Amino acid sequence: MKRVIEVEGMCCKRCAERAEKKLLLLEGVSGAKANFKKGVIFVETTLPDDALAGCVTAAGFTVTAIRARKGIFG
Repeated sequence: MKRVIEVEGMCCKRCAERAEKKLLLLEGVSGAKANFKKGVIFVETTLPDDALAGCVTAAGFTVTAIRARKGIFG
């Protein structure tokens, strides 16, 4: 399932890369792309929201919301 994690604390490209790498280390995450300008991380995963939130928090960011990704391409 595709999820969008809204975060606070990503201020640059390196922060976004750190969040992506941390998520990709989790078994069950097949893709992660962070956008620091918008403060979101797009994730393709089979994991529950609390596992994603724990990982992002451990990377040093504050999770404000996790929601299903909706859009024209799914």
